[in-house]
Amino acid sequence: MRAISLKQPWAWAIFHGKPIENRNWGSSHRGPLLIHASMSFDKDGWLWLAGHQDLLTAPLNNSSWYPRGALVGQVNMVGCVKAHPSPFFFGEHGFVFERPIEFSQPIPYKGKLGIFYVPDHLVPIEA
Repeated sequence: MRAISLKQPWAWAIFHGKPIENRNWGSSHRGPLLIHASMSFDKDGWLWLAGHQDLLTAPLNNSSWYPRGALVGQVNMVGCVKAHPSPFFFGEHGFVFERPIEFSQPIPYKGKLGIFYVPDHLVPIEA
């Protein structure tokens, strides 16, 4: 299955109200996509989310709470757009996600740049 790495807390936000991921590159991928939380934490992103709590379906936590270096869930990627009405859209390209499923337990895994392959046997049944 394919996957993409996001910094925290953006990876968490995908499962709590953020329907789009910003990138400076486009993709033709459509269909299931695993969300990998990278080892990095975006402090400015956390501050932006803190100022926009009304867009989220759950409260933010402190920076050490978010899983990192792990597969944290799955979405269905339905498009790659250059414009989107979501207040989460900042980018040159936006990957539009639907049906987010957050895993009950993070799966430790090393991420990569771009969209990358994860062996199917590592993906839980719940996905």
